[in-house]
Amino acid sequence: MQDLTLTLVQADQIWEDVQANLTHYEELLSSIEKSDVIILPEMFQTAFSMNTSLAETMDGPSIAWLKKMAQEKQSAFYTSLMISENNQYFNRGVFVLPSGEITHYDKRKTFGLAKENDYFSSGTVEQIVTWKGWKIQLQICYDLRFPEISRNRIEKSGQPAYDLLLYVANWPEKRSPHWKALLTARAIENQSYVAGVNRVGLDANNFSYSGDSKLVNALGEENLLPIHTESCQSFVISKTDLLKIREMLPFLSDR
Repeated sequence: MQDLTLTLVQADQIWEDVQANLTHYEELLSSIEKSDVIILPEMFQTAFSMNTSLAETMDGPSIAWLKKMAQEKQSAFYTSLMISENNQYFNRGVFVLPSGEITHYDKRKTFGLAKENDYFSSGTVEQIVTWKGWKIQLQICYDLRFPEISRNRIEKSGQPAYDLLLYVANWPEKRSPHWKALLTARAIENQSYVAGVNRVGLDANNFSYSGDSKLVNALGEENLLPIHTESCQSFVISKTDLLKIREMLPFLSDR
């Protein structure tokens, strides 16, 4: 069973400056030699803005950049960005393969406190992608507060629906205890690996972001990135270890 190398990219973001952000990510990613999945924060090239004039189409320059980087790094990328489609705007997660193939996920829980729901349409379906023998569910930021939409389950095949849950976020520091606790809870209750990638720095609305990005296994054991610091770290996750945990503690089958 193949292990999977995940790279968590905890970055500062330049407010609404697409090209400056893309250039900055290229600098951060230059140190990565080998990875299977590279994860960037939510709205990776604009920060968490409601300025829909920055929305792009699925054949726009930011998607083209992600395809180029995925090909260069021979790694899948997961992040989100503003997408314009059918006269609507979406906070859209994109899982980009080295081949250029894209699976997308539209954020289902738009953040009412920031009026995100006034600007962006909500997605309606879950998205699980298969990559290198791993089943990966895609999520975005505020989705984390709603355990019902990430509920793992035993399928007709007898196997859980997914093995890895990904969250990309712009989650403010003042609510970082919630972020940290909920990521751990999602890993334990769903008997899955969970990776949460958040930004650092200060945005144009004067919100501070501490990062607190981390990888959690199905027992709740954590690998943490340093807070308030840009960081690009890789971790190897083991399907064999995950299956042993599920066999030792068969909680999903009791659901």
